[in-house]
Amino acid sequence: MLSVISPAKTLDFETPATTDTHTQPDYLQQSQRLIDILRDYTPAQISELMGVSDKIAGLNAARFMEWQTPFTPSNAKVAAQAFQGDVYVGLQADTFNEGDNAFAQGHLRILSGLYGLLRPLDLIQPYRLEMGTRLKNPAGKDLYAFWKEFLTKELDQAIAASGNPVLINLASNEYFKAIDAKKLNAEVVTPVFKDLKNGQYKVISFYAKKARGLMAAWMIHKRLEEVDGLKDFNVAGYRFNAAESQGKTLVFTRDTPA
Repeated sequence: MLSVISPAKTLDFETPATTDTHTQPDYLQQSQRLIDILRDYTPAQISELMGVSDKIAGLNAARFMEWQTPFTPSNAKVAAQAFQGDVYVGLQADTFNEGDNAFAQGHLRILSGLYGLLRPLDLIQPYRLEMGTRLKNPAGKDLYAFWKEFLTKELDQAIAASGNPVLINLASNEYFKAIDAKKLNAEVVTPVFKDLKNGQYKVISFYAKKARGLMAAWMIHKRLEEVDGLKDFNVAGYRFNAAESQGKTLVFTRDTPA
């Protein structure tokens, strides 16, 4: 059984990683092709392409120019600890022991606009390239055209290697759209997290993102291998709600934020 999560815009390359174990991303050749395209963009063009400020555009133009292999702990950081958004606040990968890291390597993947598909201990260098970016490339008009067929095939193989043909989709819609789920030889299960607001259970983005990370971490700590075990998730006040769930969409609700 494999889980997928999204990356984060916020990065931390200042704090040292809490593990010496690291691996190389599998798809650096594809990443290099994107870097080569992006290096032809001026900061002003990057600002327009990504819809970001001049400051952020300049920072990322410099990052694209400085990006180089080989990746080492001195010029890169393991992905699960480099990303610092809401999902990763829930994941808390910096608290993993070596057993947790080993299980995560086999059962968790991070979708990425630049790196494609990352294992938690894959080294990455700083970047910003969201999957929804309309970056023209030899495959088409955007990153979905660049990655979709390739990522679907590679993710399918990773699911098979996990030992159980089940994919737990903890990624955002923007990132999961990079996968052709119908072509996966796997059962795709999507957990949804809702909080009580004004008498109704609703998805509140900030809480839902953190909850995806909490579930990913919980699965790692529990060494979860079977999908039925997800219904036992009981973290930060969330409980499985059978009445709200339907089909392969498992809904977890809570009445009061923890």
